Amino acid sequence: MNRLKNRVQLIGNLGQNPEVKESQNGKKFVKFSIATNESYKNSEGEKAEDTQWHNVMAWGKTAEIIENHCSKGDHIMVEGKLQHRKYDREDGSTGYVTEVVAHEILMF
Repeated sequence: MNRLKNRVQLIGNLGQNPEVKESQNGKKFVKFSIATNESYKNSEGEKAEDTQWHNVMAWGKTAEIIENHCSKGDHIMVEGKLQHRKYDREDGSTGYVTEVVAHEILMF
C-alpha cells in the first residue's frame, strides 16, 4: 500500500538521449526528459495540444536498460515516484527540482 502513496506513470517521448552520470558515492544513474502531449478543444472549439516536459532519473538495472536501449524520440512508459530536492548552484544560490525516479520502463 505504501507504493501507491507516491506513484507516477507517464507515457511520452524522450526529449534527448539519456545522460549517464555518477553520484558522489560512485553509483551510476541516467537522466532524461519525457514529453507528454494532451489534446483538447480550446475556447474557439479548435483542436489544441499541450506538451508537458518531465525530468526523469533512474538507477541500477533500470538505468542500464535505458542507457543501452533508449534514445531521443523513443516512445516509452515510465513508472516511478516523484522526488523533490534542492541543490547548490555555482553562484551560491539554492535551486529546486522536481523529478520522477523511474522504477520500471516499457518501450513501445
